[in-house]
Amino acid sequence: MQIGIIDTGSANLNSVKQAFARLGYAAEISSDPQILSKAERLILPGVGTAIACMQRIEHKGLIDFIVHNHTPMLGICLGMQILAKGSAEVELNSAADRIKTLGIVSGEVVKLQAEGLRLPHMGWNTVEHTDHPLFKGIKQQAYFYFDHSFALQCGSYTIGSTEYGMRFSAAVAQDNFMGVQFHPEKSGAAGEQLLRNFIEEFG
Repeated sequence: MQIGIIDTGSANLNSVKQAFARLGYAAEISSDPQILSKAERLILPGVGTAIACMQRIEHKGLIDFIVHNHTPMLGICLGMQILAKGSAEVELNSAADRIKTLGIVSGEVVKLQAEGLRLPHMGWNTVEHTDHPLFKGIKQQAYFYFDHSFALQCGSYTIGSTEYGMRFSAAVAQDNFMGVQFHPEKSGAAGEQLLRNFIEEFG
């Protein structure tokens, strides 16, 4: 199984690579579409801000490759958020109230409405999920590790959701694209099972 990790310039690339190594799979980090196009599974990781991530993948010439690929792809954290059509995570003092993202799922990323709660939402929280194959063998209300201040609204694409001040998409699926707001590479046995499902459940 060839696993390609798209080099978005984010800080969690090696931790994602090591998570697959623990499952017995080698993954290659690359920003070269020719190399990535040979992969049987693709990971779109991301930490930081949506605008910085979009600028990095645009600079690397990866936007068309990501949007038009037909390989199973899993976005992680910010990598899931940029699957949306837009994000409210704009630059400080910007006149704009949103930026355009990849537009693969129809929802918008908004700031978490978590009055009285700490932001960022950091730590363990439960996920209520559908019977999508990504969650095969994972119990309802399993705990996953989150670290974010913005979240994708729930919609028809939502296959898992979490409550933190508001209900938001913890996992999404659209055609060959999937995404999780949490960090499976930091989520113990449940995270390992989800990554294993991503490898094994999609032909």
